[in-house]
Amino acid sequence: MSEAQKSRILTILKAMDAPDGKGDVVSRDMVSDIFIADGKAFFSLSVPTTEAERFEPFCRSIESAVAGVEGITSALVALTAERPAGSAPERPAPSARPGQAIRPGEAPSSPAPQRQPSQKPGIPGITRIVAVASGKGGVGKSTTAVNLALGFAAVGMKVGILDADIYGPSIPRLLNLKGKPRTSGGRAMIPLEAYGLKAMSMGFLVNEEVPMIWRGPMVMSALTQMLREVEWGELDILVVDMPPGTGDAQLTMAQNVPLAGAVIVSTPQDLALIDARKGLAMFQKVDVPVLGIVENMSYFIAPDTGHRYDIFGHGGARDEAERLGVPFLGEVPIEMAIRESSDSGHPVVAGEPDGPHAAIYKDIAARTLARLELGAHAAPAPEIVFE
Repeated sequence: MSEAQKSRILTILKAMDAPDGKGDVVSRDMVSDIFIADGKAFFSLSVPTTEAERFEPFCRSIESAVAGVEGITSALVALTAERPAGSAPERPAPSARPGQAIRPGEAPSSPAPQRQPSQKPGIPGITRIVAVASGKGGVGKSTTAVNLALGFAAVGMKVGILDADIYGPSIPRLLNLKGKPRTSGGRAMIPLEAYGLKAMSMGFLVNEEVPMIWRGPMVMSALTQMLREVEWGELDILVVDMPPGTGDAQLTMAQNVPLAGAVIVSTPQDLALIDARKGLAMFQKVDVPVLGIVENMSYFIAPDTGHRYDIFGHGGARDEAERLGVPFLGEVPIEMAIRESSDSGHPVVAGEPDGPHAAIYKDIAARTLARLELGAHAAPAPEIVFE
């Protein structure tokens, strides 16, 4: 059936004029392999970077049209932007060695050390706070945050997770948690628990179907309460599932919370990496160390044939990490088991702790912990000398 569906999808695409007026995308070899699973169609369009914004609404039109194919319930079409030959961005100059002076106009000569310890007020009982962030939504950030937290717990650490996405909380569903938190002493909330994790989310306080129509100050107040007015107890790590983007909520968290570091989640396509780059730059500007980049939806292995599909491209996040001089923490495939376990509230690291997908998240957790340990023993920042 899927071959007939693929043929029908290609027929639909051939009949649609591309927004650049140069003909259909099929004849121009802009369409990737089409993968169909569980009634969902996945593929990407490869377009020049300069045309990306123009093609974005076109992708949404394609998704609507493809969803009308018999047996297809929905479609996901991603843009993979091509860079013209020779136009790869320049690598940033490396920073100074510990203790080395940097003089204006002089290029430093080795990787940057970690920054000075944060002077922001800490949270009693919490040793480290790690943010999991993305430049845009829909890249699997919350799923990564939950499984990363479970990866930390798997090595015996006491772990909590804070859902900082006020407008679209995901943690209650991902952890299959329901009900409202109890209070202690009439003020401090007691977090809910699942799979050994302590969790707090706006989703525990309001119905998931109720839209949060709040302005910035209200969001900041809610985040502060969920962070500082919760009885977290003794935690080795608190994982913060940040909202997507680089708005007020993200900036306030980064500026006012003593973050030990941030993990950036992206998909391989260039357009997602553009947004991930913005998130990374935001943390650097507010002096939060970037622990590394995770490439989610990296590839797909068809269970029936074993054939590998790079639906959204592959390796973009690894290349971006190398270009920006930050660690690459690992790649997570598109896998039905991860999606199904997340939807059912039984994360794969907890549900199949000895499985291959849990091993991927545990490896990412181990790499993240290694980066945290490295930061804890880093040398002071270099002195800037003007002559």
